[in-house]
Amino acid sequence: MHASGFPTLGYVQRLYDFLRRHPTWVDTFWAVALLGVSGLSVVNLDGVQGHHGTIPLGMAVSVVLCVVVALRRRLPEPMLLVALATGLVQVVLDVETTVADFAMLVITYTVAAVGARWASRLALAASLCAAAVAQIRWPDQHSSFAGQIAIAVFQTVPFALAWVLGDSMRTRRAYFAQLEERAARLEKEREAQAKVAVAAERARIARELHDVVAHNVSVMVVQADGAAYVMDAAPDQAKKALETISSTGRQALAEMRRLLGVLRTGEHQETGEYVPQPDVEQIDDLVEKCRSSGLPVDFKVEGTPRPLPSGVELTAYRIVQEALTNTRKHGGPNAGASVRLVYFDDGLGLLVEDDGKGAPHELYEEGGADGQGHGLIGMRERVGMVGGTLDAGPRPGGGFRISALLPLKPAH
Repeated sequence: MHASGFPTLGYVQRLYDFLRRHPTWVDTFWAVALLGVSGLSVVNLDGVQGHHGTIPLGMAVSVVLCVVVALRRRLPEPMLLVALATGLVQVVLDVETTVADFAMLVITYTVAAVGARWASRLALAASLCAAAVAQIRWPDQHSSFAGQIAIAVFQTVPFALAWVLGDSMRTRRAYFAQLEERAARLEKEREAQAKVAVAAERARIARELHDVVAHNVSVMVVQADGAAYVMDAAPDQAKKALETISSTGRQALAEMRRLLGVLRTGEHQETGEYVPQPDVEQIDDLVEKCRSSGLPVDFKVEGTPRPLPSGVELTAYRIVQEALTNTRKHGGPNAGASVRLVYFDDGLGLLVEDDGKGAPHELYEEGGADGQGHGLIGMRERVGMVGGTLDAGPRPGGGFRISALLPLKPAH
C-alpha cells in the first residue's frame, strides 16, 4: 500500500513545482473561477428591481477585474491602476459592486507585497477610501446614517488587512534576502580567510623546509668535501665525516617528515619518524654539530634559563640555525662565529656574529634574499610573528652580525 502511494506523492510534488514556476497560470485559474461566480451575480442582480440592463456593463467590469487578478504578479503596478480606473468607471456609470470587486483586495495585497513603494501607498489610500465611496454611491436604504458609517468601517477592515498582510510579506522577504546576502558574504569571508590561512601555512612550511634543508645540506657538503680530501691520508677522519653525513641526513629526513606530516591532515601514519619542534635547549646540539663540521662556534647563555613559549623557542632556534648556515656559506674557509642567548625578564635576546668576509650586499639591503628567495626574509617573518625585532648587517670590523629580541608575550 505504501509503495503504491509513492508515485501519487511524486505526481503531487511535480504539480506543485510546476505551479510554483508558473504563478500566472494559477492566477488565471482563479480569475476564471471568479469570472464565473461574478457572471452569475451580475445576472441575478439584473433581475432585481432598479438594476435592469446592467448585464453588459457588469460583465465588462467583471472581465477587466478578472484580468487584474490573472496578471497581478506579472504586472502589479499597471494592474493596480487598471483596478482603480475600473472602480471609478463603476462609480460614474452606476455599476454596482459585484463579486468581481474582490479583485480590489487581491491587487491591494499584491502591490503591498511585491509592488513599488508608490504603488503600495496608493493602494493603501484607495483601500481606506473605497468602502466609504461605495457606501455613499450605493447607500443602504434600510440603514440609518450611523448604520451606514458602521457598514463603511466594517467594509474597510478587509482592505486594511490585505494591505497589512502584503506589507508584512514584503518585510519578511526583505529580511530573508538580507540573511541570504549576509550568509553569502560570510561564506566569501570564510573562503578568503581560509585562503590566507593556507598561504600563511605554506609560507611557514617553506621557511621550515628552507631552514632544515639549507642547514643540514650545508653541513653534509662540508663533511663530504672534508672526507674526499682526507680519504687516503686519514681514513678514520673520512669515516667519521661520513658518519656525520649519515646522521645529519637522517635528522633532516626526520624533520622533513614532521613538516610534511602537517599537509596530511586526517591521515594516520603507521610509519615514519616524527620529532618535536626544535627549542632553545637544542641550540647546544646545533652548535656542536657546526663545530664538528669545522666551523668554530663560541656559545654562551646569560641570565636564568626558563621555559619559553613554543613559538619563541622555535624562532630562536631557527634564527641561530640560519645565521650559522649563512656563516658557513658566505663567511669563507677561516670564519668563526659566536652565539649569545640572553634571558631578560620580558624577553629573549639573540646575538650571532662571525668574523668572516661577510654576506653579499643584497642579503641584508634588499630584505634578506638569498639564492632561493628566503634567508633573512624568513628570519624577519618569524620574528614578526612573535612580535620581536631583528637587526642584520655587516660588522664594522668585518664579518656579519644578527641580533634579535623576542618578547615573551605574543604581539596583539
